[in-house]
Parts: sequence; C-alpha cells; structure tokens
Amino acid sequence: MNKSWKDSIYLQREELARILREPMARLAERCTPAWGDREQLNDILDSGFSGIPNCTFLYCVGMDGIQICDNVSQSGITSAHFGRDRSQRPYMKEVVPSWGFLLSDAYISLTERRPSLTALQVVRRDDHWLGYLGADFDLRNLSVTSELYDEPGYWRQVKGDPAIRGTVFQQSRVESPMDRNMDQALSILEELLTQRGVFQCLLHFSSSQATIWTMDDPFRYRILDHEALNDPDICLVFPSRPYPSNAAIPQVDIRRILNTMQSLRVTDPTFYLRTASINIFNGIVSLTFSCDGSHYMHYVEFLMKDTTFWF
Repeated sequence: MNKSWKDSIYLQREELARILREPMARLAERCTPAWGDREQLNDILDSGFSGIPNCTFLYCVGMDGIQICDNVSQSGITSAHFGRDRSQRPYMKEVVPSWGFLLSDAYISLTERRPSLTALQVVRRDDHWLGYLGADFDLRNLSVTSELYDEPGYWRQVKGDPAIRGTVFQQSRVESPMDRNMDQALSILEELLTQRGVFQCLLHFSSSQATIWTMDDPFRYRILDHEALNDPDICLVFPSRPYPSNAAIPQVDIRRILNTMQSLRVTDPTFYLRTASINIFNGIVSLTFSCDGSHYMHYVEFLMKDTTFWF
C-alpha cells in the first residue's frame, strides 16, 4: 500500500526523534547540577551545542515555561531571550511523555516566520522534574529521510465554495467556444497526450483553454487557448514522442477518458463539468463541477461510472 503524506510525516518524525533523543538526554543530565545558574547553563549548552545535530537554538526553561538561561546558537550566546515566557508557544502546550522526551509538531517560528519544530528533554533531579532543555530546529536544516509520498488512488471528494453551491439551481451552462468545437479540441488533446509528450492536461471547459505540461519541459506549463485547440497545426509545435511505458494510464484509454469528460460537460444544463485534468503517470483524473465540488479518482474508477452516477 502506498504511503500517505501523514505516513511520511510519521516516518520522518520517528527518524528525527531517534537521532535526537540520546544526545538531548545526555546534555540534560549535564544541566541538572547547574540548574538555576544562568552562566553555568550557558556554558554547558555552548559546549554541548555541536552534539545536537542541525540545531538552531538551545535553551532551558522552568516548569512554568520561563526561560532561565540565554539562547545558544552556532554563533554563540544571545542574551535577549533570558526570562522569556515560552509557556504559550505550541511546543509547551503539548504533553511531554512519561519518558521525558518530546518532539513537537511543526509550527511557524515567531522571528523568521518559517516552519520549525522543537525538541524538549526533561531535566530532572532524582524523580523531580526541574524543567526542560529545549532545542529549536529550522525545517530547512533538517534532512528528509523518508520517501516522497504518492497520491492515494481512492476517490476523494472536496466541497467548494458554499456560495456557488447555494445558487447552483439558478444557473445554466452557457455554451463556450470549446463546447462548439469539442470533438476537434479533444482530438487535438488526445494527440498531444498520446503522441507528443504531454503528460498532464488541465481542461477549462468554460473558459475554453487547456494548460499542459510536457515531458521535454516538465517544470513549465503552457496554455492552449480556444484558437490553438481549434487548429490541428498546434500539434506540429510539439515533437513526436513515444507514449511512456511507465505511464499509469494505458494509451488506449485516453480517448475514453476524454469522451467521458465530454459527456459530463454537456449532459445536464445545471450540473456540468467546468474543469478536469488527466495525469498519465499517477493515473488520477480530477473533475470540478458547476456546484464547485471537486473529485479526484483513479482513471479505472472514473471510466466505470456513467453519467447516471453523476447526475
């Protein structure tokens, strides 16, 4: 089963916690005899800073969330944060587990306004909790060890603007230039997707345009307006490319997908397709209707549903 983005986050956090827990515990033990002495804590954190991988700031806070030493960073000691009340920061509101180590959820930092996270290690004397050793991390400095997640293949529905849904019965589809030349436009798009290296296509039926991405230049999109979608010569602009063998959508199904989209566009005057997309590599089809509801589904499931399902 493919990992979701939540699965990837869990694996990444698990690896970060594994790396940080032991060095944070060792440094916290060194802080115990110096607890309450600002200068000694500064010296301990300064000497131990290099032992906390990729750390941005180190500091100590009491159980009340008040900082009892200065911020220590790679550039040295900064005194501006002594006495700072961190009790309302997101990481201080999380429950520290009984074993004394917490890797917080990511949050936006106050100073740089960047995604960050904090590790808290309990500083204890015998069984008494004195406070916490805190280590802040900028997500830009953390290496990503988990694989990039894949989009799920199951059908997902996303509701859109309530104002549009509330007035859907007061509207009716107005024929667009693409509607009047739909067969030709879809034949051109089929050629581009199957023979000319286009791997993703976003169709705007109401505004008569298509946004496409090509394998030859995947980081930039191109917009084909109604004039281009009505002129087969546009195919000459894109060099011939074999249909990729690792595409998730078989070449023979591209025409079926486009024909089904055409039906969803013209079958009902009130509930009709406004935009749709195809990505041949992840095999996902997206649909956004006049009620502003969006659907994402695997192309096989899409082809199994006829217009009676939607309308």
